[in-house]
Amino acid sequence: MANINEVVKLSVHPRLEFILEVNPVASATGEINDTDFGGLSLGFQSVLLGTGDANTNLAISYLHQAISSPVPDTDIGTPTNSGLVLFSTNAANFHFDLNGIFNQQTMDKESRTQYGQTLSISHPVWKLTGQAEIWHFTQPFLHKDAVGLLWAVSYSPRKNLVFDVGFEHGLTSSSTQWEEFFGCTYLLPRKLWKR
Repeated sequence: MANINEVVKLSVHPRLEFILEVNPVASATGEINDTDFGGLSLGFQSVLLGTGDANTNLAISYLHQAISSPVPDTDIGTPTNSGLVLFSTNAANFHFDLNGIFNQQTMDKESRTQYGQTLSISHPVWKLTGQAEIWHFTQPFLHKDAVGLLWAVSYSPRKNLVFDVGFEHGLTSSSTQWEEFFGCTYLLPRKLWKR
């Protein structure tokens, strides 16, 4: 499967940002071959504890799938609704992210809850940052679990520009076995409106 994702975040307050997630192209190969629009989700993220350069942060996030894709899902699927609890902290020059995910999965008008957890550890070296992550998601319609490891390296030539590349490997039979990715994050260097 190959796809392109675009995530736009708009901060309207130090503790609130709106999220637009667009998957303009998704392509599946295998038993079913299909290429089509990948879907669109809308949501928000709110910081409950800590802001800016705080050592520890606690946030919640919600996403709703506004437009679904006809391309078949793999692995952990595409949630209709997704709620996240995000915790991050710094210790000994390492950054830790621990996330809990609660997804609503829908198939043939039947809905089930999917649970997920991720733990990632990152460490900066000059303008590079190395990251390792282990993740787990239940697969409620398959009655199985998807587990995988992710490794990534990001490069930041400027404070508002980050390039990253990485790969992940599934550890269970129902996980995607190998996946590669690359991305770019850009932060607008000025406010869009005055206070």
